Amino acid sequence: MWIWRSAGSLSIGSPITERCVRVFTEYLPTVMRFDVITLFPELFEPFVRVGIARRAFESGAVELHCFNPRDVVTDTYRRVDDRPFGGGPGMVFMAQPLLDTLAVISKQRQDHAPVVLFSPLGPHLDHAAVQAWSDSTGAILICGRYEGLDQRFIDAHVDQQISLGDFVLSGGEVAAMALIDAVARLQPGVLGDQDSHHFDSFNPALDGLLDCPHYTRPEHWEGQPVPPVLLSGNHQQIALWRRQQQLRATALLRPDLLERARASGALGPQDEAFLDTLPASDVPT
Repeated sequence: MWIWRSAGSLSIGSPITERCVRVFTEYLPTVMRFDVITLFPELFEPFVRVGIARRAFESGAVELHCFNPRDVVTDTYRRVDDRPFGGGPGMVFMAQPLLDTLAVISKQRQDHAPVVLFSPLGPHLDHAAVQAWSDSTGAILICGRYEGLDQRFIDAHVDQQISLGDFVLSGGEVAAMALIDAVARLQPGVLGDQDSHHFDSFNPALDGLLDCPHYTRPEHWEGQPVPPVLLSGNHQQIALWRRQQQLRATALLRPDLLERARASGALGPQDEAFLDTLPASDVPT
C-alpha cells in the first residue's frame, strides 16, 4: 500500500505530488514498513503499482513511505549538497538535511528501525540477509547521491551499510527497490503459489544451490525438445534430474556456493557421486 501524508490529509493510491511526502502526523500500523529517504520519490511510483510485489503494498503487508530531504530545508534553493572539504570533484550530501528528515520519520515509527545506507562499503546483499529482513518490521533506507554522504552523519546515525555488488549506481534508489522487492515477495499472500519462493536459487530448501532449468509448452521449439524426463510423469526421476541440474549449474557457475553447501553438510553421497561424473570442464578448480 502506497501511503503518504500531504498537508495533513491521507492519500492512498493517488498520484504522487510534486514534493511527495511532507510531515506525517500519526503512525499507521503495519506488518512491515520501509521509510525511504530519497531526492527522487517519483521513481518509486511505478514500483508500487506493477508486478508481483504490488500485492504486498495493496494488501497492506508492506508499507512504503518516501521522504525528500529537500522538503525539510528552509533556504530558498532547498539545497542539500555542498562542495567537499579538501577539494575534489563532485558534491557531498550535507548532514543536517538528512538528520532533519530522519527526525521526521522517527517521530512516526513506534519502533527503533535500523537506518540503512546503500554503499559500496557494505557487505553484499544475499538471500540470507533478505530472509532476515523479511522477518523484520522494516527499516529506514537512505538513497545516497553525489559523491556520498557527510561521514559525520554516517558515523552517528547509520546502523548498517549494504551493497548490491562491486559496481556503482547513480543513486541508491535502485538498490532500495531491489531490497524491498526481494523482501516483499516473501511476505504471505504475495506470490500466487506461497511455496514457490522455497525453490528460488540460494534458498535453504535447495541447500543454497542455484535453481534448475525450467521448460513449458510447446514440447518442441526451434528444434529443441523438452528433456524427456520432465514428460515422464515419474516424480522421483524428475526430482533427481532437477537436483542434478542444480548441482551441475552451481558447480559450473558458482563453485563457491557448492563448497559452502559441502561445508555445511548439505551434499549427500548421491550428490557427490553425480559431481564425480561431471567433465572436468564443468567443475572449475
